[in-house]
Amino acid sequence: MNLYLISQNINEGYDTYDSAVVCANSKKEARMIHPAEYEDDWNGKSREWDSWCNAENVQVIKIGVAFKKIKKGVVCASFNAG
Repeated sequence: MNLYLISQNINEGYDTYDSAVVCANSKKEARMIHPAEYEDDWNGKSREWDSWCNAENVQVIKIGVAFKKIKKGVVCASFNAG
């Protein structure tokens, strides 16, 4: 698996995520990971109260190869608390 920097600049301000480092198999898979992993019902579409954006607006950059023991998901995230 790889490490990806995912980021967005659509949904800005307080109580939003601006970026995260995630572990995934592909850019497509990384784009579908919500920085708040508890958002199990997130299907790539932002909701009115969401802290992220639509998956189509997520920028994805591969930053490296993950250590074998790192599981798929969020490694760390940047949250702008209000």
